[in-house]
Amino acid sequence: MKKNTEFAKSLELDYPILSDPDKSTAKAFGVLKAMGLYAARNTIYIGSDGKILFIDTEVSPKTAGKDLVARLEALGITRQDRRTP
Repeated sequence: MKKNTEFAKSLELDYPILSDPDKSTAKAFGVLKAMGLYAARNTIYIGSDGKILFIDTEVSPKTAGKDLVARLEALGITRQDRRTP
């Protein structure tokens, strides 16, 4: 968790990120591919209440940052809402 926080800070992100080395989160969301060797590239938007707001299964590495900001805005999530506690 600490490494994720430091990494997000180094990228000047204003939202938390997740690392899943044991693949437990990927298993829970059902996104493991190739017989469980790796997770599909998805972005899962989770509200502050813990409910899933949107799952993007069409993530493009070339546009992921812009797409993420656009989706947050479309969901009505403000910069203030995205601040990491």
